[in-house]
Amino acid sequence: MDESAPSEVVVSVVETGCIVVGAGPAGAVLALLLARAGVKVTLLESHADFNRDFRGDTIHPSTLELLDQLGLAERVLEMPHGKLTSMRVITPDGAVTMADLSRLPTKFPYVATLPQEKLLEVLVDAARAYDTFELVMQANVQRLVEEQGVVRGVRYRDSRNEWHELRAGLTVAADGRFSKLRHLAGIEPVSSAPPMDVVWFRLPKQASDGRHDAEIHIGGGRFAVLLDRAEEWQIGYVILKGSFAALREAGIEALHDGLRTVVPWLADRVELLQDWKQCAVLNVESSRVPSWHKPGLLLIGDAAHVMSPVGGVGINVAVQDAIAAANLLTGPLLRGIPTEPELAAVQKLREPAVKLVQRMQRVIQENIAKPGLTGKKFQMPWWARLASHVPIVRDIPGKMMAFGPHRVRYQDFSR
Repeated sequence: MDESAPSEVVVSVVETGCIVVGAGPAGAVLALLLARAGVKVTLLESHADFNRDFRGDTIHPSTLELLDQLGLAERVLEMPHGKLTSMRVITPDGAVTMADLSRLPTKFPYVATLPQEKLLEVLVDAARAYDTFELVMQANVQRLVEEQGVVRGVRYRDSRNEWHELRAGLTVAADGRFSKLRHLAGIEPVSSAPPMDVVWFRLPKQASDGRHDAEIHIGGGRFAVLLDRAEEWQIGYVILKGSFAALREAGIEALHDGLRTVVPWLADRVELLQDWKQCAVLNVESSRVPSWHKPGLLLIGDAAHVMSPVGGVGINVAVQDAIAAANLLTGPLLRGIPTEPELAAVQKLREPAVKLVQRMQRVIQENIAKPGLTGKKFQMPWWARLASHVPIVRDIPGKMMAFGPHRVRYQDFSR
């Protein structure tokens, strides 16, 4: 921290119990769980609202179970949403069901698709019911406050560009894949480069489509993912890493042609895509940091580990991080300041599951995504075809997609 910077005139210094930076799913869930348990928590969000397009919009069964436990599931599911009961891979040779959620032993045997801003609004509104919760929007965190190697809080600029210092016994970085706090703490992620990027866009859904699944279409060297979002399809057109510039140079018509090739029944509406401004490009990466913590600081969600979009499990994994952090740290926070071993316990619990999910994502990327993009004639790996027909095996992918390798359940401290 540069104490001599003349522009850093701090207009307020405030104490709280826990600072959570980043009001995405992980940050909003953690702040809500801590606040309802009696921990004084301040949630800082750099944007003015939650409306960012093409963010993760899937709510998996384990997250729906948490919302149900908090009395929020009904409110969320009252809003228009899609339901994904299975994930199928469709090739010219036929369809293979990669994951079937319909047989899962849960009240919610599906993945709900809903704009992320709607979920965040519900979570934050629920947190506002507790006087231990405070949300500060347009809080642009720029500094860590450190004393003798221990993080004691942050400095941020508000919407008027004025500086504020917020101090707490614990600061949690939940500020995403480009985490400012991670950078300020000098923690570097170890990255791998999956062989693909994704062009996201939406097309209207028609009654005749009659589908309620997540579908992966592969054929002719093309690869597309379709997610049912009630009244529209959210579509990910998968391309080889670094090839978007060439696709864009070829013109929007090249995207039309590719969609017609791989998903023929979309041919009647592809021309509704008229400009690249209707698309968002996701630079796919997978990474995790070697240490999720240092004294006074904890990283969760994308700040600790960036997940590939394979399986759409990023939100689910991040929310499970938040639940684990709340379970393990509520007691220490109520008693005072969590110790570094108590922070390390969060990583110890969650890291094996994260590693396993990332390993499975790599297997799918290398054996399905990459061959699907580089070969004109694609065939599903034998193990994927076999697994879909063996009863004892076929439910495993659905359980992994729904709950992850380690099912994390919330311990309700408010009771």
